[in-house]
Order: sequence, then C-alpha cells, then structure tokens
Amino acid sequence: DVQLQASGGGLVQAGGSLRLSCATSGITFDDYAIGWFRQAPGKERERVLCIETTDGSTYYGDSMRGRFTISLDNAKNTMYLQMNNLGSGDTAVYYCAADESSCLSDYQFFNYWGQGTQVTVSS
Repeated sequence: DVQLQASGGGLVQAGGSLRLSCATSGITFDDYAIGWFRQAPGKERERVLCIETTDGSTYYGDSMRGRFTISLDNAKNTMYLQMNNLGSGDTAVYYCAADESSCLSDYQFFNYWGQGTQVTVSS
C-alpha cells in the first residue's frame, strides 16, 4: 500500500525560504518518478519538480530552476523540497506524488498523492 504524506507548509515572507517534506511508504527510491506539484486558487495543478529515481533526471516547472531543489533521503524514505527566494506567485497547495511511469507524464496520470500542504507567501 503506497502512502505519501506532505508536511512543512506555512506562511513565509517574500524572499524567504521553506522546506517541505514528503514521508513515503510502499515505494522505493529507485524505480519511481517522484516529485512535487502545486495548485493555486483558480489555476490548474502544475509540476514544481520531479525526479526520475532510476537515473536521477530532474524536471523543473517554469520559474523553479535555481530557486527550488529536490532531495531524497533513502534511509527515511522521505523526499524534500527546498524552496528559496519565494514570491507571491508561489502561494499554492503543494502536493507530493509518485508514479511507476515517468516525470514526463501529465499529473493526471500520477497514481499516488499526498494530501497537500499549504504554502502562503506574504508580500
């Protein structure tokens, strides 16, 4: 049974940083696509960062490169999203997700989702 649980969201000032965590069970960090997505009010869900654990290839959403990084702790089965230089456009509910296919799959095809954690950036 695959489970993902996201945490670490909160309120942060513009220009600040935040680290999200995604505790997982039922998957291994060597044959899944795993990453973060976000959804702002009135907008479609979009990819933030996704990593192919088979080869380490990383895929960024628009405007995330250089500000966001993803890391995996195999011992803890936990994935992290470090977010720096946050702006109001980063306000959204952030979800972690995993799938057996590929980061290039559209988010609708990801099978496993965490419950989401709210990130609010104040200006």
